[in-house]
Amino acid sequence: MIMEKVFKIFVDFDGTITQQDVGEEIFLKFADNNKMNVIIEDLLNDKLSSRDCWVQLCAAIPSIDKSELDSFINSMIIDPSFIEFIKYCGKENDELFVLSDGFDYYIHRIFSNNDIGNISVYANSLQLINNKLIPGFPYYDESCFSSANCKRNHVINHSSEEEFTVFIGDGNSDKDVVEYCDFIFAKNDLLRYCESERVTFFPFKDFNDVIKKLTDLKARKRLKKRSRAQLNRQKAYTIE
Repeated sequence: MIMEKVFKIFVDFDGTITQQDVGEEIFLKFADNNKMNVIIEDLLNDKLSSRDCWVQLCAAIPSIDKSELDSFINSMIIDPSFIEFIKYCGKENDELFVLSDGFDYYIHRIFSNNDIGNISVYANSLQLINNKLIPGFPYYDESCFSSANCKRNHVINHSSEEEFTVFIGDGNSDKDVVEYCDFIFAKNDLLRYCESERVTFFPFKDFNDVIKKLTDLKARKRLKKRSRAQLNRQKAYTIE
């Protein structure tokens, strides 16, 4: 009896689902750009954790008007092919998760603006209190340096060794999680990281590329898990 292939699909948000890095765009518009550039440079040079980066960036905006922030978020555009990807996952019965090192505040607003619902979203939290941005980190794990929302833990908690794990991303916050996934779709900074660290990946431009490759993978009679990721997951399951 041939067992059905079960895929769990995990997708980054900023710059992957959206055409812009929404978090970065918000701080470019509302924060002191000189302060922001120093903070981002420290993050990219691993002098600063993602969590500390967000705390410092929020502090770099002394005051912000909610209506102005919401209006700016409303101008952010998603990749149109993501809508087709949602339909594809539904048709294939592939469970889809959004894992973001950005903030729930703008993710839920952007999804609502595009009539997107019923997708599990795991992200950092953001509140606007007395015109100040207050970040929160409900999924923080100090062992995940590159993301304040530990994406690795979500993959471990929502998959098993009987399933194939897929990650789709583009940036710095995805470096840790790709070590735990069987199939990786990468572009931009994540692509360069995978190349430098010899992590097997598929390059992609949009979700149409992902659909084509996943269709190909599912058509194969025999599909192997990535041994490096499998070993890392097994270690993590043992710790859990």
